[in-house]
Amino acid sequence: MIDYETYCKIKDCHGRQQLTISQTARALGLHAGTVAKWAKCSQYRARQPAPRSSRLDPFKTRVVRLLETHPYSAQQIYQRLREEGFDGGFTIVKDYVRKVRPVRREAFLKLSFARGECAQVDWGEYGSIGVGSTRRRLSFFVMVLCYSRLMYVEFTVSQTMEHFLAAHEHAFAAFQGCPSRLMIDNLKSAVLSRVVGEAPVFNPRYLDFARHWGFGISPCNVAKGNEKGRVENGVGYVKKNFLNGLDFLDFSAVNPAADVWLSTIANVRIHGETHRRPVDLFLEEQPHLRPLNPMPYDIAQIKSQRASNQFRVALDTNHYSVPAEFASQRVTVKATPDWVCIYHQEKLIARHVRHYDRHKDYEDPDHPKELLAQRHNAREQRLLKQFLSLSRHAPAYVEGIEQRRANPRHHLRKIVALSEIYGVDAVDRAIQDGIAFAAYSCEYIANILEMRARETPQPGALHLTRRQDLLDIEIAAPDLSLYAPQEVPSGDEGHGDDH
Repeated sequence: MIDYETYCKIKDCHGRQQLTISQTARALGLHAGTVAKWAKCSQYRARQPAPRSSRLDPFKTRVVRLLETHPYSAQQIYQRLREEGFDGGFTIVKDYVRKVRPVRREAFLKLSFARGECAQVDWGEYGSIGVGSTRRRLSFFVMVLCYSRLMYVEFTVSQTMEHFLAAHEHAFAAFQGCPSRLMIDNLKSAVLSRVVGEAPVFNPRYLDFARHWGFGISPCNVAKGNEKGRVENGVGYVKKNFLNGLDFLDFSAVNPAADVWLSTIANVRIHGETHRRPVDLFLEEQPHLRPLNPMPYDIAQIKSQRASNQFRVALDTNHYSVPAEFASQRVTVKATPDWVCIYHQEKLIARHVRHYDRHKDYEDPDHPKELLAQRHNAREQRLLKQFLSLSRHAPAYVEGIEQRRANPRHHLRKIVALSEIYGVDAVDRAIQDGIAFAAYSCEYIANILEMRARETPQPGALHLTRRQDLLDIEIAAPDLSLYAPQEVPSGDEGHGDDH
C-alpha cells in the first residue's frame, strides 16, 4: 500500500511526463506491477482495514435499544447483557456505550425581570487570608439586582447565619431598598431540605428575616444553578476581575478594596447582555424597590452556656471573659459579626469586640477585680487574726495604728514578721510599751525589740580578798642560778688580757 504522495508522483511521471511503466518504476524505485496498478486508478483510495469480529457484535443492537428507552449507565447495560448470554468484558461494553449514547443538549429559557422584582444571592470562596496570627477561608457574599445587574459584594471569614443575614442588610442599605423576592441556591442558611416534587422546607430564621424585610424567597430547583445565572456570573466575575492576581496580607484590607472596585469597575462597566452600565439601569430600578423597614432585625446568634471556673465563655475556639462573680454560672451569649454580648438573667454583664483569630483569650481588665478584692480581703483577715494572737493588748494597738497610720496593714504585717524573729513574748511586751507611750508603728516595736536584744546582764557584787588570806599565801623562792658568773677556759687566759 502506497501513500498519497507516492500516488501523485506515479500519476505525474506516467501521465504528465509520458514515461513508460518501466521507466516510472525505475525512477521511483517501485515494482512495475505496483506502478501499473496505481496508474490505472483515477483517484487515490486508502486501504480499508478488514472488519474484526467482536463478542459484542450480536448485542450491539440491544445496547442501542436500551439507550433509546432510558439513559442507563454502562454498568447497568453490562449487567443486562450478562444475563442475556454476553461473556465479554466490561471495558468493551463501556467503550461502545460511550460511542453510541445520544448526546443530550439542554436548552434554557432566557429569564427576564421587571424593575425591583428580584435579586439573586450566593456565596463564593477564594483561598485563605491572614486573620491575626492565623489564616481562615476567604468567603464573599454576592447580591445582584436582576434588572439592572447592579452588584453588591461583601467579604467575610465565615458563612454563619449571622454573617449571612448581616450581608443581606448591608446590601439593602447599599441599594436603599429591598427587592420583592430573592432567588437563592439551596443553602442550609435558607433552605433546610428540598425534594423534587415537594415544597421546600425553609430555615425558620431566614423565613422570619424575609417577613421582617418584606421579600419573598424563590429557591432554585435541585441541581439547577442556571436559574440564578446572574449571580453565578457575578461570583465568577469577582474571582476573575477582582481577586485574580491580588495578594492581601490581612483581611482588614479586603472590603475597602472591594468597595472601590464596585464603584470604579464592576458597576460602571458596559454589561455584556444589557449593553448598558448597571449604575444607569439602577437609576430606573431603585424607585421600584421596597422601602426598608425602619425597625432593626436582631441577626445575632444566641446560645446558652455555662461560664468556666476561670470566668470565660467559648465562641469559635476563642474565649471571652465575664465578671469573676459569674464564674461557673449559666449565661446567654449573643454574637453578631462584630460584637459578643454576654447576659445573665437578661442583664448585660460583658461586651467584647468579636475576633476571628483562633484559640485566643480576651479579658476585660475590670472582670477579675471582684475576685482580686475577695482574695485581698481574705489575706487581710488572715493577717489580722495572726496579729491578734500575739497579745491580749493587740486589739487596742490595732485601733491605735488605724487611727494614726495611713497604711495600718503594713505595720501589722511587719510586727507579725518580728514575732517570728524575736518571739511572741518579746513582741507582747513591746506592744504593751507602745500602748503605754502611745507609740503606734512597726518602727517603734522594731527599735524596742532591737535595744532589748542588745542589753548585757547586770554585774554582780565585788568581793575583796581578806588580809588573813593574804598571810597564808606561800611564795616560792626565786631561782638565782641564772645570775651566777661563768668559768673561763685556761687556754684562753692570755687572750683575756688583750681584751
